[in-house]
Amino acid sequence: MNINADYDNLTLHTDKYQINMMYAHWKNGTHNKKRIFEAYFRKLPFGNGYAVFAGLERIVHYINSLRFSDELIQYLAEQEEQYDPGFLEELTSFKFTGDLHCVKEGTLVFPNEPLVRVEARVFEAQLLETAILNFMNYQTLVATKAARIRQVAPNEILLEFGSRRAQEADAAVWGARAAYLAGFDATSNMRAGMLFGIPSKGTHAHAWVQDHESEEEAFQRFADALPSNVTLLVDTYDTLKSGIPNAIKVGKRLQAAGKKLHGIRLDSGDMAYLSIQARRMLDEAGLPDVKIVASNDLDEHVIFNLKAQGAKVDTWGVGTQLITAADNPALGGVYKVVAKEEDGQFIPTIKISGNPEKITTPGNKTVYRIINRDTGKAEGDYIALRDENVHNQPKLKLFDPVHTYLHKFVVHYDAVQLLVPVFQAGKQVYELPSLAEIKEYHKGQFSLFWDEYLRKLNPEKYPVDLSQAVWDMKMDLIQKHSKR
Repeated sequence: MNINADYDNLTLHTDKYQINMMYAHWKNGTHNKKRIFEAYFRKLPFGNGYAVFAGLERIVHYINSLRFSDELIQYLAEQEEQYDPGFLEELTSFKFTGDLHCVKEGTLVFPNEPLVRVEARVFEAQLLETAILNFMNYQTLVATKAARIRQVAPNEILLEFGSRRAQEADAAVWGARAAYLAGFDATSNMRAGMLFGIPSKGTHAHAWVQDHESEEEAFQRFADALPSNVTLLVDTYDTLKSGIPNAIKVGKRLQAAGKKLHGIRLDSGDMAYLSIQARRMLDEAGLPDVKIVASNDLDEHVIFNLKAQGAKVDTWGVGTQLITAADNPALGGVYKVVAKEEDGQFIPTIKISGNPEKITTPGNKTVYRIINRDTGKAEGDYIALRDENVHNQPKLKLFDPVHTYLHKFVVHYDAVQLLVPVFQAGKQVYELPSLAEIKEYHKGQFSLFWDEYLRKLNPEKYPVDLSQAVWDMKMDLIQKHSKR
């Protein structure tokens, strides 16, 4: 196969067992039966109190472009399963005809609540699983990491510098987008900047300095080339004895010419000590407006500790630890069937497991954020059946689904549905917001939650509760299957 011909076609961005299940349904004549699947994660990453949902835009583009080209059909025909030609013919007219509801990008979300709900022919719903989880898991992970970094550096500039360490090109580009929507200010990745309208920022590498006879010459030539945007990397040889003094010389010349040195970048050494000394040297030289940029394996923990030590850093360049989510490199998102069609009705279905946390919550459901009208704060998220009347109840009981004796009643509340319609009968009905709108929406999310749920270390657990009807359904099905 020509690798370029279908490289951008993501239809086979799936696991083989999805194709095999589609085939088995087709062989048994059940492929047009509808199913409801939910995508969610079981555990928060990084020991955080929340996650930031991301990935919807790519999910939408993926679904809109689903098609089995001639080359994909030929590839499937060559598989050892020897799929029936009728099945392959069925795939040639494949398109998504179902409904998809999803949480808005930038929303703060929590474990075990549906983030994506797919209602479609099982033939379609089964194919979507791998791609939806791939896009949701990775982008939500990076967005959550970015939000944690923004929380410890609320007033400084944050630059995403991760492209060279990302797991391939797509991760670099979509990771940059996820970081930006969750609070970062710019990216070094030019393609992400072009595709998504993210501001792009960059300085120069050590190679630029090494390519010249002297550090001062390197700095001066760089300033001559880019006089309106000069940030100099000062640690190639000796930060305090050479780099900063040479940067000051160039800064003075720029100043005399009516221009200015924008910043210096520290990329190694004791960042707290060096930034404090750099600030002193720049101020004493009459360059108080020159900013200090720090990079070098930064994350929220390092930045938090550097700030506690009095580091004088204006801009943080964060790369490897963010783009790879190095301390928690995978979000355990899953995609589970919760209801199946029988005689035109949806029947709840459950997965039982020896691991209690893996038991699914059955039924045709949705999720609400319960907002206290008096405080404006979220009391918890409430998973209910789609036909339940959650609005305008005299009082709503929220109880812990594990320790059911822990409960509270909410009286004056608004129930905000988190899952919005994105596709209906295969047609996209949701207008994707701009990245700027997502970023602003995400910022507003934090005002809904008490600080106890948001803190970086040992956050309070935010309630995600089940309605009584959902709880009863789950217990009944567990009991039913236990007797078999």
